[in-house]
Amino acid sequence: LPEDYLLVDIAGFRASLVRAGEEVWHSRAQVGRPYRETPVFRADLIYLEFNPTWTVPPTILEQDILPEVRRNPGYLRDRSFRVLDATGASLDPNLIDWSAVSARSFPYLLRQDPGPNNALGRIKFMFPNSHSVYLHDTPSRSLFERPQRAFSSGCIRAKDPLHFAELVLDDEQQWSREKIDEVIASKETQTVYL
Repeated sequence: LPEDYLLVDIAGFRASLVRAGEEVWHSRAQVGRPYRETPVFRADLIYLEFNPTWTVPPTILEQDILPEVRRNPGYLRDRSFRVLDATGASLDPNLIDWSAVSARSFPYLLRQDPGPNNALGRIKFMFPNSHSVYLHDTPSRSLFERPQRAFSSGCIRAKDPLHFAELVLDDEQQWSREKIDEVIASKETQTVYL
């Protein structure tokens, strides 16, 4: 490993940032469930995003979201999801026959707006990889108190992502904790390349 790296101990439910061989940050982590394991891989951290939107991937659409929408027509509204067509225009979910669509033939995107219900929380850290796995915040904060923390669909959820952002951005003038909090309070999505 290089002198500076982020290490996610999947089995230990822990994430650590190491700089010049010394651990400077660690956090409890939530990782993939046994049937949607977090894969082992190596990638470069390229950017982070404050107030991210979340576009539902096909597996989660098929196994989680579509069954919920069929049971509860208000599911999407209650969780701040928008249904988007191919042009990016919002559609009324009440006009869709949810019993007739499948994940394979789903002609729309489901996008969750930034906010308290967003599955990614307030911030995500992107290290592009073939698994579409990244590190992010979560609204499911109480799950960090459990000894076994395999709750995600493969991504890594960090308990203390804002302190990690301070360290990664490494610019007290431009990216103090106050500035980070201000950007999050704006509820506007902002991407910062590292």
